[in-house]
Amino acid sequence: MRRLVPAFVASIALLSGCSAPRIVPHPAQPVPVPRPVPPPVAVPTPAPAGPDWRDWAVTPGNWSYRQEAQGSVAQFGVAGAAPTLTLRCDRAQRRIALARGGGAPSATPMTIRTTAMSRTLTTQPTGDTVTATLTATDPLLDAMGYSRGRFIVEQPGVPALVVPAWAEVLRVIEDCRG
Repeated sequence: MRRLVPAFVASIALLSGCSAPRIVPHPAQPVPVPRPVPPPVAVPTPAPAGPDWRDWAVTPGNWSYRQEAQGSVAQFGVAGAAPTLTLRCDRAQRRIALARGGGAPSATPMTIRTTAMSRTLTTQPTGDTVTATLTATDPLLDAMGYSRGRFIVEQPGVPALVVPAWAEVLRVIEDCRG
């Protein structure tokens, strides 16, 4: 009998190896849980500008000033982007070019409004800007530099620029007058 027990155990072990394969189920694919979609964020519409341009918000940006070989340049705009307004002095010709960037329509009149005066200027397309040229002694330039806090540049088809009347404007004017 002693011989039978190991033989019996061995035969059971052999038979258990011949049993049907054990099916192990694969884990189920995770069912994606729908995430709630946040409601669209309402973009505030700009407040109406109001009838008096002196109450309008200033266009975002800052003035910068630099000297060049032909004269000086003051540029207004947001850092890292193309300037929206440039005043460039041509000292030899004693002229100041006002260039409006930012998608201004080609050769449309440019209106400058200050607290002291308003004038519509003829423009010429120059690359991706339109430019109006004034003599260095034009009183409109003084009105821009001394306007109470701001002046505006308007052209049909694009938003008005509400530009702060900072010292850079007067520096270019004075540089050009010599």
